[in-house]
Amino acid sequence: MYEYYDRLIGKLMDAKIALLEGGVKSYTIDDRSLTRFDLDKLTEEIDKAVLKRAEYESLMNGKAPRKAVAVVPRDY
Repeated sequence: MYEYYDRLIGKLMDAKIALLEGGVKSYTIDDRSLTRFDLDKLTEEIDKAVLKRAEYESLMNGKAPRKAVAVVPRDY
């Protein structure tokens, strides 16, 4: 699974770079077409894939993946 997320991150980053540089109006990954309007969603997908890859990397190295349990906002 680590390799899957590694390749996915590469594809998503290529799409984001191509769309940001403005050389293309749309970018196709496998059967999916993306435009500049999809940049926010694309960034979210990259972030999720990076986290998943880090989890699998931790498991491969014999460490437990880091996990947030709860966040308590405080106003000081």
